[in-house]
Amino acid sequence: MQFRKVAAFVVAPVIALSALAGCGPDQEGTQPSSSAAANGEFPSEWSEEITIDVFAGLANAMGEQPGWFAKIVKDKFNMKLNIIAPNVAGGGDTLYNTRVAAGDLGDLIVTDKGKKLDELVDGGLLLDVSEYYPAMSNAAKYDEAITRLNEGKDGTYAFPTQVSSLKATDPSEGIDPTFGPFVRWDYYAELGYPEVGTLEDLLPVLKQMQDAHPTAENGKKVYGLSLFKDWDGNMMNNAKQPTTFYGYDEVGMVLAKADGSDYQSIIDDDSQYVRSLKFFYEANQMGLLDPESTTQNYDTLFSKYQNGQVLFSWWPWQGQSAFNTTENMAAGEGFMLAPVEDLKVFSYGAEPFGGKQVLAVGSEAEDPERVAAFIDWLYSPEGTYSNNSQTMGAAGPKGLTWDLNDEGKPELTEFGMKALAGGGADVPAEWGGGTYQDGASWLNTTLVLPIDTDPETGAAFSYKMWETYQEATSNPLYEDWSAKMGDAPTTMDYLRDNDKLMVAPGASFTAPADSSEIETLRNQVKAIIVQESWKMSFASSEAEFDSLLAGMQETVKGLGYDKVLEVDMANAKAQNELREEAAARS
Repeated sequence: MQFRKVAAFVVAPVIALSALAGCGPDQEGTQPSSSAAANGEFPSEWSEEITIDVFAGLANAMGEQPGWFAKIVKDKFNMKLNIIAPNVAGGGDTLYNTRVAAGDLGDLIVTDKGKKLDELVDGGLLLDVSEYYPAMSNAAKYDEAITRLNEGKDGTYAFPTQVSSLKATDPSEGIDPTFGPFVRWDYYAELGYPEVGTLEDLLPVLKQMQDAHPTAENGKKVYGLSLFKDWDGNMMNNAKQPTTFYGYDEVGMVLAKADGSDYQSIIDDDSQYVRSLKFFYEANQMGLLDPESTTQNYDTLFSKYQNGQVLFSWWPWQGQSAFNTTENMAAGEGFMLAPVEDLKVFSYGAEPFGGKQVLAVGSEAEDPERVAAFIDWLYSPEGTYSNNSQTMGAAGPKGLTWDLNDEGKPELTEFGMKALAGGGADVPAEWGGGTYQDGASWLNTTLVLPIDTDPETGAAFSYKMWETYQEATSNPLYEDWSAKMGDAPTTMDYLRDNDKLMVAPGASFTAPADSSEIETLRNQVKAIIVQESWKMSFASSEAEFDSLLAGMQETVKGLGYDKVLEVDMANAKAQNELREEAAARS
């Protein structure tokens, strides 16, 4: 009965949106008054301090943005950012639905490009910022992407993220992929670099590591795997991750291979998703799965990686970011990609027309011109360096973490090395104080890919791709890993050179909005899938696992799973058609 109540609730915003449509931005009196931006420039200063509500769909922290990023925003815009994060407020769409029903999602909104964007535009919760667009000189560099995003919307309502000047068939990642099986390489080396044929072959290797190192330096128990629930959606998010090692990514309830060769229903007995759940089950039976996985959040888990309590990471930006400090790597300790023989790691192709998230100005924004100016700044080199510092390695603010050396090349400062590669550092008071990590942008989204080139330096925004950084950080950990991986200079080089990478051409696909019936069914079935997936991961026996799987399959099919699957399967195939078109253009 409980899930039925939830399903009934989530229909409410659709009704609210319809009711709000009459007061949308097309109605007389709701457009902003004439501004300086209409004449091609934003004000040079803002006299009155304001605090804006930022609904950030991917943020992992909530409240007022602190530290150095907050100071940059305050100095440039006299503005504070109050982050509203559904990931922190219990996950799912509850917070989104509540605020939409109230008619005010936020002053600045970071949300999905597809269904949610369409609903928000139709419901009048987003502002047409066409009046300000003449002044958005940084965003205008990506005018074609912005125009495509707003096609059919009778105005400029949204701005794309992850825009790039690269080809659609080029990987969007830098020296590391988005996904991959990363292990404590020093412990792996201790074992004599055992062969790992498949995902499942990792478990006995992780068990040997755990047996050799049962506790971390802080005295806490070490686990092979540790999970979290924050990002669960159509499925258990952590169980999706191993599927990416074999070229799959999710489209609703479907796993679609990057090359369009296979589409799977996630609940099928032989699906890659169920394979992941069995992997978790086996890990738990072996004592490798952290029992706190069901209650901890991402931040708690990150601290465990920092303390050396976890042996395996799904992503380089998790295990490596937390543990691969300069000190640890100099000692030969850290996370590196494991040489699993049958890998075909999924890679997102660069998306010239943007990724799956968008930024928008709320229709109830107190000072929409200033919010538009802030969005425009995020597209600038300064904004790219600063905002993207938390996500995939942009270098941070010039003058603090990096500067140009005597040869005119970008190079991390002594502070930058400590903050970005040395385990963290305290920020000088004149830059905002606090720790560097705590002060990084909480938006957790990129507008310009960090591997794109800064026109002012001729180098990438990502410091990890700088010659100066690679020379400065050569260390025993990387040297040992490279020697065992055919002298590969980077993870991406290893994957490319060994045919272990599968690039999905960047196609800027947007799934159409669900009908009210499909939305209701989806919310019912995904709640059951997530709930039962966690139970299966911690099942006490194989018989219980099989029983839970069969029960889940029967329950969700009875709730209309097949109707949802039909929609998602059509979307997955439509996405592949766009990928093929994008590849042909590259």
